[in-house]
Amino acid sequence: MARILIYRRNLRFPHASVVDGTRALGELGERHGFTVDASEDPAVFRPAALRRYAAVVFLSTGGPVLDEAGQDALRDHLTAGHGWLGVHAASSTAYEWPWFEGLVGARFDRHPAIQTAPVRVADADHPATAHLPARWEWTDEWYDFRSDPRDRGARVLLTVDEADYTGASMGLADRHPLAWCGEHDGAPTFYTALGHAPEAYADRAFRGHLLGGLRHVLG
Repeated sequence: MARILIYRRNLRFPHASVVDGTRALGELGERHGFTVDASEDPAVFRPAALRRYAAVVFLSTGGPVLDEAGQDALRDHLTAGHGWLGVHAASSTAYEWPWFEGLVGARFDRHPAIQTAPVRVADADHPATAHLPARWEWTDEWYDFRSDPRDRGARVLLTVDEADYTGASMGLADRHPLAWCGEHDGAPTFYTALGHAPEAYADRAFRGHLLGGLRHVLG
């Protein structure tokens, strides 16, 4: 049975929803055949400890959450072919570490006030999106990123039209990215910007989105 590590340390803007996210992922694991451990302790990022995990989830992490030894251990673990999944604030993590930018695909820049807008499925041929309607009404923090993940070769799965909400600054019109997948130095990767609010993790469609992301990074 695959085991995943959920890492939840946030030194910038801690999110109460990590409790709900951990519960949701644990319940998905019980139903779909994987086990979950959760931690906010950077000491878990050592080779002997990481060896247990088929994938690592950064659940709304933020800031410099790993020491140098932890960075080395995570990089070595992932380049050996294990998976990485980032949720929401994970893109605000480790700005000082260039390798991590390649892992997450794009860095968080800012977001306007929480609003409702229709999420658009850009690629329905993926387990994280195949179950979603073409337009999916959702309320969240609509993240702007410092770059377009497509520039790093990411496969964008979900978008939002910047005309459908107030305060966007990326200038990508209807191509504003919200979720994507790819590979980084041998590691299968998945990131979704959704998941700010605790209630998101009780939503069946969002849980399916996370499960599809996990299936991607678990191979």
